[in-house]
Amino acid sequence: MFHSNIYCNSLTEYSRFITREITIGDLKLGGANPIRIQSMTTTDTMNTEATVKQSIRMIEAGCELVRITAPSINEAKNLENIKKQIKAAGYNTPLVADIHFTPNAAEMAARLIEKVRINPGNYADKKKFESIDYSDSAYNAELERIRNRFTPLVKICKEYGTAMRIGTNHGSLSDRILSRYGDTPLGMVESAMEFIRICEENNYYNIVISMKASNTQVMVQAYRLLVATMISNKQNYPLHLGVTEAGDGEDGRIKSAIGIGTLLEDGLGDTIRVSLTEEPEYEMPVAKALADRYLNRKNHTQIPPIKENLPYSPFEYNKSSTIEIKNIGSHHVPRVIADFSDKEKIMPANFFAIGLNYSVSLDKWNIGDLAADYVYAGNSTIDFEIPGTLGIIYNSETWKNNSGQKQSYPLFCGEAYFESKDKSSELNFVAVNANILSTEFIEKIKQEQKVCLILNSDNLHTMPALRKMAIELKQHNCNLPIIINCSYLNLSESDFQLHSSTDIGGLLLDGFGDGIWIKQHNCTNKQVLNSTAFGILQASRTRISKTEYISCPSCGRTLFDLQETTQKIRERTHHLKGVKIGIMGCIVNGPGEMADADYGYVGVGPGKISLYKGKEVVKKNIATEFAVEELINLIKENGDWVDLVSSSNTH
Repeated sequence: MFHSNIYCNSLTEYSRFITREITIGDLKLGGANPIRIQSMTTTDTMNTEATVKQSIRMIEAGCELVRITAPSINEAKNLENIKKQIKAAGYNTPLVADIHFTPNAAEMAARLIEKVRINPGNYADKKKFESIDYSDSAYNAELERIRNRFTPLVKICKEYGTAMRIGTNHGSLSDRILSRYGDTPLGMVESAMEFIRICEENNYYNIVISMKASNTQVMVQAYRLLVATMISNKQNYPLHLGVTEAGDGEDGRIKSAIGIGTLLEDGLGDTIRVSLTEEPEYEMPVAKALADRYLNRKNHTQIPPIKENLPYSPFEYNKSSTIEIKNIGSHHVPRVIADFSDKEKIMPANFFAIGLNYSVSLDKWNIGDLAADYVYAGNSTIDFEIPGTLGIIYNSETWKNNSGQKQSYPLFCGEAYFESKDKSSELNFVAVNANILSTEFIEKIKQEQKVCLILNSDNLHTMPALRKMAIELKQHNCNLPIIINCSYLNLSESDFQLHSSTDIGGLLLDGFGDGIWIKQHNCTNKQVLNSTAFGILQASRTRISKTEYISCPSCGRTLFDLQETTQKIRERTHHLKGVKIGIMGCIVNGPGEMADADYGYVGVGPGKISLYKGKEVVKKNIATEFAVEELINLIKENGDWVDLVSSSNTH
């Protein structure tokens, strides 16, 4: 499959990738139309009244496309009743049937409602986690079988004017695709392309494509590779963006913003769905906030284009190689800098908000898993003993007056570093922006061995502006570590988290960033800011500091209360740093959709749960009331359990 590094109109100028306009009922999607917002019901599809009521709540919250699961032909038939009642209530919002294993349900739904979503990994293919060495003839025979199974749906959609989403999921790639392409973005793209080619053979083009994954790195790489492939094929189908199984609360919003926002930054995406383990109407404000950020983005200050080839691949994650200075750069995880420059007098109690708790009675510091690595004090001074894991950053003139203080380092602004006679022999921070970062400056600064650069920009198009700076450094063979510095003013707490996650997460996914420093004024408090910083690193898979929950957003297939169960599991396991737990409502979103989870909790029948270790089921048909305890026992049996009291260190 041919592709180049070209996956968007521009890496520096905000420009929507113009896709084919398609029709979904009365709704136009793609082309120059706004980014459409959608979600999915969580009710039993056979419960018409409940599904209609929830659909209306979603529509009133801003949902422009309502997706409803149709696991069998009975649910598909009932979509007609649901549609009639929604229309009778005065709403003309198009409905989407969500199909996985049942072609007959898809064919029925395509005659009744405006759109069907099929998953190439399980619509006409197989997944038993078997590795099969296919010959070319055997592989082509499988493709012919899929063509025969899928073509009837294509013809029905064409006849009835029904739209289709070809929705590839990272966790449900078929054994055939996995055997040939591996568990890769390339496999995801080829899985969709097989079905697209069948559609095109039948002159059917009313198609949307998605490349969903719970892993934000994989998700972004797959969409980029899809667009690059479409460009090389002269195709331009609209894109449905989503991070599958994002989870709930702060973590779900941060993960969604990193995956979806990174693509929106480069002008990709025609419709988005934020998959939260919450009531579906709560997804719409998050999705709308992500989309609305780009309404006036074209007005950003011009960023010079990138002249040379990219010094990294946008289709795979590789951390940018930098030198090691103390605990920054090289193999070290990205560091977190907390900003206390707004405090006239910094006290030990202030550090509680950044994961450092001082015990007066014991005269000791308790260091949490979300403990910041550096504190920027600005012109304030710190006159108490700090924990050994912490560094203090002062403005350069203030540092000169405190240069004898252990674990303290100066911050210079651009050329002031070269003008100063007083520098740290261990570590110096130098703040730069696009104006400072000239070729002459880069050639001088790259000779220094004790400098960490802090990149900042006030450009409205923040992430691409910072990315351009990072690319220029790499193009000039400057391997100094870099800190990503972003500032936010007068935002709601929710918007602050979404914006910072998008701006910083996008850079981390491209391999840039040896640390992050988020500044804010009138957005949130220091504790939320700190948890946001660590949440961004966690969701981008660049620094794991807590348990990760891969939790599906619930739908009509769900066999237990996902929100309640997720909370129960979180309460018991939140201290298991680095452990990934998948919580899936049904077998459709079972072992495959959990992707790379260490443990899985999957509904397999009313009141029944199966537990997984990796992709292997190890305990079957456990009664729901005992299942959480059995999950804990499974984690203990495999040596991944630690007692809560030992999850923090005291120094």
